[in-house]
Parts: sequence; C-alpha cells; structure tokens
Amino acid sequence: MSLSADVVVIGGGVNGASTAFHLARRGVKVTLLERSTLAAGATGKSGALVRMHYTNPYDSALAQQSLEYFQSWSDVVGPGDPGYRQVGVVRLVEPRFDDRLRANVEMLRGLGVNTSVISTDDLREIDPGVQTSDVTCAAWEPESGYADPAATAYGFAEAARGLGASVHEGVEATAIETDGERVIGVATPLGRIATETVVAVPGPWANALLKPLGLDFGLQPNRVQITILRRTADDPNTHPVYIDGPNNTWLRPEGDYGTLCGIGRDQLGIDPDYYDEGVDFDYIADSRRRCAARRPALTNAFMRGGWAGVITMSPDGHAIIDELAPYRGLFAILGDSGTNFKTAPAIGKCMAEWVTEGAATSVDLRPFRASRFAEGKLFSGEHEYGDSLLDVFR
Repeated sequence: MSLSADVVVIGGGVNGASTAFHLARRGVKVTLLERSTLAAGATGKSGALVRMHYTNPYDSALAQQSLEYFQSWSDVVGPGDPGYRQVGVVRLVEPRFDDRLRANVEMLRGLGVNTSVISTDDLREIDPGVQTSDVTCAAWEPESGYADPAATAYGFAEAARGLGASVHEGVEATAIETDGERVIGVATPLGRIATETVVAVPGPWANALLKPLGLDFGLQPNRVQITILRRTADDPNTHPVYIDGPNNTWLRPEGDYGTLCGIGRDQLGIDPDYYDEGVDFDYIADSRRRCAARRPALTNAFMRGGWAGVITMSPDGHAIIDELAPYRGLFAILGDSGTNFKTAPAIGKCMAEWVTEGAATSVDLRPFRASRFAEGKLFSGEHEYGDSLLDVFR
C-alpha cells in the first residue's frame, strides 16, 4: 500500500469510486480504501433508478448532469458498462398534489430535463397494463430508466485505476488522524497513509469513523428491503419505472420478465455489521399488493428473490456533501438516505472540483452543507408530495 497520497477516499461504493475517478482524471494521486469489496454496501443493494424528478433543483441538477454518464459511458468514463436501460420513468402523485407535480416539472424543464406532464390516456398508451383510476396525470421522463449499480461502481473504479489511482479492497480505514484542525493521515490495519485530504464516504459506518473527531450529524443506519416479482405468462409485457406516491412504492423491470420493487418502510438503528440481508415475509406480500394496485397483472406474480441492505438516513433525508468544520481537508459525502446512486457521477465531479479548485462549480452544493442542521435550515423542496420515504434505495 502507498504510504502517502494526495487524497484518500474512504468507501468503495459508487460515490467513492466516482470521486476517485474524477480526482484521478485531474492528475491527483488518489488512494481508495474499501473495507470489504467494491459496491458491497448500499450501492450493490440499490434499486439503481436513474431519474431526474426531485422536488428541489439541487438534487435534480446533480441527477441531470449525471445522466450523460449513464447514456454515454464509454465516451465519458471509458472502462466497464453501467448496464443502463432507458425504459422511461413515471412519477405519480395523489390528485391533491397535481399542482405541485406541474410546478416541479416546470422547474425540471428549466434545468434542461426532458420531462412533461402527461394524461392518464397517454400513460396507458405507454403501459397498457397500468391502472390509473386513482390519479389524474403523471410526470414522464422518456430518457430515464435504471442501471446496474455494482457495474457502475466497478466501472468508475477501473477507470480510476487506469488513471493511476490506487484501489484497495478489504482494507478498512480505522481512524482519520488529525493535528489540531488539520487532517494528517488515515490509519488502517496495514499501516498509516499520510495525507492532508480525506474524502469520507463510509455509508452506515460514518458514526464510528467521525464521532472520535467530535462530529455527530444525527445519522442513523436504516435497513430497507427490495423484492423481485416474476411476472406470469398472462403479463408478458415489460413496463417503465414507476415512482408511485399513492401506493407508497416504486417498481422497475428486472430482466425480461421480472419486476423489482420496494415500499416505504424503515428499520432505523440497525447494526450494519450484523443484520438480516433477506426479505421479511410480510414485506413480500405488501410489495405484491401495492404493485398490483398499479399494475393488476402483478396480483399473481410470484417472488423470485430479494434482499435487504443498510442505507444511512440524515435528519432531513438529504445528503451531507461538505468539508466538515472545523477540520481542514476533511470532505465527506454522508447520509444520502438511499437516493444518491443516480447523482453519484456529478457528486464525484463536484467533489473533485472542490478538492482541487477550492469550490464545486458544476452544481451549487451549499444546500447540502453539514451546518444546516445546527442552523435549523433543513433541506426541503418548495413543492413536496409527502411521500419522501420513496427515496430509499432508489
């Protein structure tokens, strides 16, 4: 292992790998540490939706600037293949939120997102198997879809290696070392790495890594689940991605005949080193029922698999992306609450800009600052729908 680095990135999920890639592309000597294997945490368990629809312009801008990476991976990144599937994304809300949906679509269009409000007749043309009696319109993103989360992280890591980054799996960062308010190194079981800059992306191990430095942002590990349903012979057609507010669920295609789905349900305070990685029986039944409420042919779909993983919730359900005061050189991407897969390309780019130029220039990251909690300025969009739990693992 290198005994020194310009920057040490802690965490080999998609955000850590993206950051390492963008730093290496700028000529920075980068060491990436992953305690297990690349994408073994929340990244590999993600539903990996690629969509632009948020209720705030900041997450939306990150998602919009990330889309090109998925669409044109070989040109923008190079090695690997994120497995991007452009099937379109439908956002549904209760009719009482139709005005908010329209306002958010206009906000997104102002950012350059290809989206529009469509009628239920239009939606049934896109997906003849959809049930629309409880909605009056939908937001439609024809360029959006889903990807392979592990393959995306692997591609970023391989591209970073090709640019000279040092990537180490099975090497845990046990401590961030400081001298006063300055970062001076990272401790590992294999020795110390001298560095003046750390980008911490430790997922649900954030508290263990940061609390010895006196940093506590109220982060909570959260066990969330995903189920794979196999569509039956009388439902041969695939479908777009749905983010379904009225049914508090999301679903997307999985392979040729599967539907991968999740519902809003939290299990906070879980131990990320010891938890049930399977799916609860009642969760399977609930997922099937909610998905069938939107696509009735799924009523008889049978369970083909599923899993649980651990994401990290922040107090307002949005990520912290910041240099963590009072320490100079300690940057972090924390508490994304399960929603930063599709924004990881742009987040890595912004972090590389910040580390090398002193500020992120591609997207305004100030709303993601760590101090917002102490300031009492929690992150919220102007036109919320009241179904924020749908952000987990997607």
